[in-house]
Amino acid sequence: MTDTATLAGLAPETLADVLRVAGDPGFDRWHEQIRRTGGCSDPIRLTGTAKTVDRATGAVLHAYSTDHEPGGMLRIACGNRRASRCPACAWTYAGDTYHLIRAGLTGDEAKGTPPTVREHPRVFATLTAPSFGPVHNRPRSGRCRCGTRHPEDAPALGTALDPATYDYAGAVLWNNHASELWRYFTIYLRREIARRAGLTQAEARETSRLSFGKVAEYQKRGAVHFHAVIRFDGPDGPDSPPPHWATLALLTDAIQAAAARVALVVPAAGDQPARTLRWGKQLDVQPIGAFGQGEDLTEAAVASYVAKYATKAAETTGTADRRIGSHDAIELLGIPEHPARLIAACLDLHPLYPDRKLRDWAHMLGFRGHFSTKSRRYSTTLGALRQVRADYRARQQRAHLGLPDPDDHPEATTLTLAHWTYAGHGHTPGESWLAASIHREIQYNRETAREARADLENAEVWDD
Repeated sequence: MTDTATLAGLAPETLADVLRVAGDPGFDRWHEQIRRTGGCSDPIRLTGTAKTVDRATGAVLHAYSTDHEPGGMLRIACGNRRASRCPACAWTYAGDTYHLIRAGLTGDEAKGTPPTVREHPRVFATLTAPSFGPVHNRPRSGRCRCGTRHPEDAPALGTALDPATYDYAGAVLWNNHASELWRYFTIYLRREIARRAGLTQAEARETSRLSFGKVAEYQKRGAVHFHAVIRFDGPDGPDSPPPHWATLALLTDAIQAAAARVALVVPAAGDQPARTLRWGKQLDVQPIGAFGQGEDLTEAAVASYVAKYATKAAETTGTADRRIGSHDAIELLGIPEHPARLIAACLDLHPLYPDRKLRDWAHMLGFRGHFSTKSRRYSTTLGALRQVRADYRARQQRAHLGLPDPDDHPEATTLTLAHWTYAGHGHTPGESWLAASIHREIQYNRETAREARADLENAEVWDD
């Protein structure tokens, strides 16, 4: 499990803690707990008891107590979606997001979406922020406006050419209102669709439905933009075909018109002028192709792209992944100049717009919305996917304990009585290193299995 070569590079106190944990009599059970979390880097620690009783007789079929666990605690996954906080739980979140988005593109009967949804018009749209001032970039010409040809990983990319004239206040206010801009966009989109179809809005709602799944991403300059799968359905959602007038061309045209109509006024406050917030001019709308039809933008590529950014946030721009409440904290954390100026703008604007809670979201550069959202009928939900996983583990546990399965024995009714108390979270330094090793091992095994399946599928294709 452990790599002795990397052990040599550990700090003495961490190495000592690794040896302590590995030499503890309860190490095997600790290892089992952490492996069940996927190698979670910040597990929740619980103390308590649980027992399963027969409803009819009151007999105790199974009893559990954390008294016999390592340290007297049960460790469960933290569930944090941020890859910067917990790579293990973020991997699970990204996987769930992938299946959620893919189910809305290819259909999945097990997830409540019919395969006929692949025949519905659907696009992948990207809506961006406007310019707040020129920044260092890599244009097609290859040379930035500063005269430099920046490499792909240049730290200067996305930073202001002239920080003195860059509109940092406008940038964070735009981020802060981005979710409202999206809401207005969806309202105008339905209006534009009805107008192009020659229908009233009520008539359009009676014959069609618009479904979407979206994710937010930060550009290098610190501005949020949205990637969205937008799909035409019939009046009953994915189970019904869209009307004849609901074409890909109409949807594309309506998206462009709706984005152009959105305008949100932020009133003047203090030394800040009134602003009208709009979407940027860089609007991209691409049709999504089905598997095997040769399109560049496939269903799998879209689902993978959305899932990739579902676990990332503002820390990709150089800011912190935790709240920052003061200017002193910006300096102490060593945040680079461009994101530091955006954070400072949030802190300075907070007294002027207290209802916008800019100080609370300064570490997010003002953005306060959900990173991934979907309409009700797009496909399944993250909660449903988590429940399937929980039910599967519960069946495994019942089988291991020899308890009756309600699906196989409906007459066998059991009741679980539990009492849990929060006892903290996280690892000691040695536990943290070991948990990271467990996560890497699990990830390696998954990737190896995935490559083996791909090789087998390719071999079967060649055999045919």
